[in-house]
Amino acid sequence: MKLTVMQFVSLDGVSQGLGSPDEDRSGNFERGGWFVPYLDKEFNQQCTEWLQQADALMFGRRTCEAFARDWPQITDPDDPFTELMNGLPKYVASKTLTSAEWNPTTILSGDLAAQVAELKSRLGRDLQVHGSSVLAQGLFAADQVDELRLVIAPVVVGQGRPPFPRWHGSDWVPPCQLSSHPGRADHSDLQEPGPSRVCSV
Repeated sequence: MKLTVMQFVSLDGVSQGLGSPDEDRSGNFERGGWFVPYLDKEFNQQCTEWLQQADALMFGRRTCEAFARDWPQITDPDDPFTELMNGLPKYVASKTLTSAEWNPTTILSGDLAAQVAELKSRLGRDLQVHGSSVLAQGLFAADQVDELRLVIAPVVVGQGRPPFPRWHGSDWVPPCQLSSHPGRADHSDLQEPGPSRVCSV
């Protein structure tokens, strides 16, 4: 399987608290919910197409707990995204969780790099990480990420945590393909130097 990390960011590089005002107030963050205005029909269709490439999902503890609370309550049989989110095998990286109610979920509590490498060795398509920026940082540090997909909202948040500590560093590469939707979230593809390492933004 290929490990794909998807992150949602603002124009000024903020990924914190995108979904609701109370999602993540750490560091006195007060501008949660900034991504919600861009959740239109076209964006939802694109996310569904991406999710249809997944054979499994992976989350950090905080993201998994939030998703496990909300997604099982959404049961629209005509919504393929909801069906996939609830039905796909899920893995949560946590050293504190002992059980997970959002089935099917497996807790990864040991050597994360080794466990992820074992998952990736299995036949399949994408192992997708949605959000979970702390987990994503660890996966990058362990050189386990094959593709990075950034969804960039046309908004300046003004405060908040970036998805990666070195977000403003010199290692970033320019986009080679861009899908632009005025007033909506954009994404493009980036090719990172090195063997088969792709960033979809």
